[in-house]
Formats: sequence, structure tokens, C-alpha cells
Amino acid sequence: MRGDLRSMDLSPLDAPFSPAVMARTKQKPTQAQLQASFEFPDTAAADRLHLGLKEFSEFGKPTQILGRILEDGSRLPVYVNEFWTAKQRAAHRLHEVSYRACFKPQLPRFFISRLTEPGDIVYDPFMGRGTTLLEAGLLGRIPAGCDINPLSTRLVEPRFSPPTRQEIAERLGTIDLFKKIAAPDELLVFYHPKTLQQIANLRAYFQERLDAGKLDAVDGWIRMVATNRLTGHSAGFFSVYSLPPNQAVSVKSQTRINERRSQVPPERDVATIILKKSKSLLSTLETDERSVLSAAASQAQFFTASCDSTPALRSDSVSLVVTSPPFLDVVDYETDNWLRCWFNHIDPKTVGIWQLKKPADWSDRMTGVFHELRRVLKPGGHIAFEVGEVLSGKVQLEDLVVPAGVAAGLTPILILINDQIFTKTSNCWGVDNLSKGTNTNRIVLFRKD
Repeated sequence: MRGDLRSMDLSPLDAPFSPAVMARTKQKPTQAQLQASFEFPDTAAADRLHLGLKEFSEFGKPTQILGRILEDGSRLPVYVNEFWTAKQRAAHRLHEVSYRACFKPQLPRFFISRLTEPGDIVYDPFMGRGTTLLEAGLLGRIPAGCDINPLSTRLVEPRFSPPTRQEIAERLGTIDLFKKIAAPDELLVFYHPKTLQQIANLRAYFQERLDAGKLDAVDGWIRMVATNRLTGHSAGFFSVYSLPPNQAVSVKSQTRINERRSQVPPERDVATIILKKSKSLLSTLETDERSVLSAAASQAQFFTASCDSTPALRSDSVSLVVTSPPFLDVVDYETDNWLRCWFNHIDPKTVGIWQLKKPADWSDRMTGVFHELRRVLKPGGHIAFEVGEVLSGKVQLEDLVVPAGVAAGLTPILILINDQIFTKTSNCWGVDNLSKGTNTNRIVLFRKD
């Protein structure tokens, strides 16, 4: 996620100088001025959180403390540091399921470990591939998640009840992948005819098991892995070279890729690829973690619904929400997932995924989401809402998110900016980290008072 602090109105809180004057005179406040100008809130819980961020230096860098003046005139403390990084413990291999616009597992872990206790409910209303929920489960919290796309649940649930490699191999051995079966000819731009035959048989097998009420945890795991191996850019996928696996190009686009690269889809062994990926996903799973995930799964709640109306989730039950919403006019989830939807017998046109182009429309929808999040949140509970900039930096979503949260009765607490590259040269006026693919996140933290 890209982040550009230079386009933000950033200044030390309550400092005796203004951003405009500083910019005009090319002056830069010192870190001492920044630290001295910040006043902590007057509650014990807020003190602990703010103090922890202020003094954070786990990766050898001091936290920069800034003030953010939003369009409505409100001011929030902004903390900038390398709060999570590739230098820390690697994320669990179970997370390595591709999905568009997902954040790193270290992000939800940072908030879950600081703002919840074991047994608390952690909720993601836009659960996607389930990063927040899996981290919650691994940390002994109870996961709850919602997504309007039924694909999401099929990617999330199997990793809470992972089978053994032997169970996966034995089940694959019972499926006849080489029966004659009809399959769309247009998919031959992605697959060798014999590979497509295997995929079509696997697809039919899952539907038959589902219709008969026999689809179990092993089937669910294999379906999840196969869904994530449909297309990609290496021999570890069923397809010829294509885009990375978090999205599928159109048939016309793949035809152009094949022509440009002078490539023909090679024959792949579908079962072997599923077993290899399963081995990787399970490689760091310990026996005690299986027990922890099983306990979490027994209480987990996963909804396929619009997250602005989740009556099955009890009021005042959630301790923490960690999420990243569909960004404004950036990601076309329907187009990206068309091939995964075909494999899973889902008509993407029936999935009402929000594709909002106007800031006012996006803000209205988020206000509705925040009203529902406030309902399910415990008093004193928090929402960590990851945002980004869109429309080439002309719109920064915290300018829309904070008023939407306030309108729903939530209290904005702070903005946290995680940047893994920033140095002294970034100073308080901006993280000089503007190239694509950089590891920067911006999170607005709310509390229900």
C-alpha cells in the first residue's frame, strides 16, 4: 500500500508554528519539538496505547509523532515508525493463500496482541482471504468475519480445520480426474487440454459432494488450494504463464500474453500441484496450533452477507475490528475473481460487491458500515481501519473515514503509519517512499466510548 505524508497536513500537535509557515520558510521541526508538543489523553487505556506507540523502537528507529489536520478541522496524533517488518518473525505459512488487495499478517497481529485478550472476539467485516481471522485464531481469539463474496468463506474456513498431508493424498487418490467431461473451450488459452480435463473433473466432484451433503474438511481444503492454483506465473500453478495468482486476466488478455511470449499451455499434474502447495501451507503448523485453531473454529462465525447488516452477530460482543475496506475505484474484485467463481460454481454477477467511484458514495457506504460496527463493538472496543490513498493521491481515505466513523458515534483515537523504509531523510514532513510496491500502511484507530 502506498503512503505519501507529503500531501498530508502534518504538524506537531499544539506547536507554536503552522505547517504553512514551516513550508514557506523551509523550516523543519525537530524530533524534540514533536515529542514535547504531544499531550496524552486522560484515560488509562489510551495512555497505555499512546505511550506504547510513542516509545516503540523494536526495530531500532524512534517513533515520529505528528499531528494530522483533517478536512473537517479535527486533529489527530499520527505515529510513524516501522511497527512491523520483514525483520520480525515470519508470518505463518497458512496465510499463503493469494487474494487481491490483502494486507500482511503482521498488521492485524500488531493490534490483536495489544488490544485484546485470549477469548475475545476479533472481527473483520471485509474478510477477504481471512488474514485477520487466521491471526486471531492463532493467538487464541475467537474469529468472526463477513464478506459479500461466497469465495471468501471457502478460502477461510478450511484453514481452521487443516487435514494432514496423508489425508489430502488419500482423498485425491479417490477422485477420477481423467474422465471425459465437458469444459469451456475458451479456457484452453490457460490450460493444456489434459489439465483442463483434470480441473473440470475436480470442479464437478466438489459440486457433487456439496449437493449430496458430503463435502467435508478434506474436500474443503483441496477446493481451497485448487482455487488458488488456477492461474499464476510459475510451474506451481495449473495454467501457462499468466498474471500473479491474486487475479485472473480475461481470455482475450491471456491470448495476447500467449502470443507475446510465444507460449503454449503445458500439461500439468493437478493432484501433484495441490499436494505440493498443501505441504507448503502446512509446513509450519505445529500440533498445539492445530488444537488452538480447532478451538477457535468451534466458536467462529463466518457470514456471506453485506457487512452493513449482520443481525447474526450479537450487539456489544466484539472486542476488536481489524479490516481494510474495498478502496475507492481501485480494485475490480468481480473481474479479478471470474475464473475462481467459475471453478466454485458462483455467478459473479450475483455477488453485490461494492464498486464505488465517487468519494461521496464511498463515504455514505462506510458510514453505514461504521453504524453496524458500533452496534457489535463492546464499549471500550476498537476498530483498526486500514486506508490508502486513491485517485493518484488526490483523495486520502482518512479524510472520508474519520467523518464517517464520527457520524456513526465512534471516537477517532489516532492514525498509525507503518513504513518499512523511512529514514531520517523522511523527517516529519513525509515518508519519502513513493514507488509502487512499498510496504507502507495507514491505519485509523477508533474506539467505542
